[in-house]
Amino acid sequence: MGLYPDIEPYDHGMLDVGDGNRVYWEVCGNPHGKPAVVLHGGPGSGCTPFFRRYFDPDAYRVVLLDQRGCGRSTPHASDPATDMSVNTTPRLLADLELLRRHLGIERWLVWGGSWGCVLGLRYAQTYPERVSELVLTGIATGSRAEVELLTRGLGRIFPEAWAAFRDGVPEGERGGDLAAAYNRLLESGDAGVRAAAARSWTDWETAFALAAPRSVPRYEDAEFRAGFAPGSYTHPTLPTNSLV
Repeated sequence: MGLYPDIEPYDHGMLDVGDGNRVYWEVCGNPHGKPAVVLHGGPGSGCTPFFRRYFDPDAYRVVLLDQRGCGRSTPHASDPATDMSVNTTPRLLADLELLRRHLGIERWLVWGGSWGCVLGLRYAQTYPERVSELVLTGIATGSRAEVELLTRGLGRIFPEAWAAFRDGVPEGERGGDLAAAYNRLLESGDAGVRAAAARSWTDWETAFALAAPRSVPRYEDAEFRAGFAPGSYTHPTLPTNSLV
């Protein structure tokens, strides 16, 4: 199926969700159409205009948002002063409910991909009365087994890229929990250490996702890398590790 034409939002804003966080949101399509909310992956990737094109603009009222710590939401995870301890599954679910009420929506279709699939599943479990349908892609559940697959299991398929990823942490930590090791590096007080870890993490993500290291333009943006990597299965208080 082809994509719908590019469209622009007819409304947008910054929602104060507490804990010093403000979440960017936008609405496009038909103001009187069927409500749908888009949950992006990452968790730190943010929403892009591309997601608007999945929906018939004559039929849907499409809500997009940048989850805490990423995209246009503030503060950004790339800032070492950002408190990531308040970036958790329950708070992200609460943000969605606050936005739903803010927009006056009773029920909405929930679309989620990858990490957005994890968040969408948990939202539907927690607020089933608010979900009209679930549309999920890049299926994930946030389990520890999935984290192990991403940080070790895929090394059997991409051995060279995985060896570089493994070697991005100190030698004494390479046989242990790589996600935890990268989390520690990404929380370092040394900006150079954080930058190197974010580069290594996004190189690995690109390798197993596209089999073409450093081919994703957004990964060449240092600020994006610094915000994306802490949200990608590395921070112990982030949603992926707290779901199950």
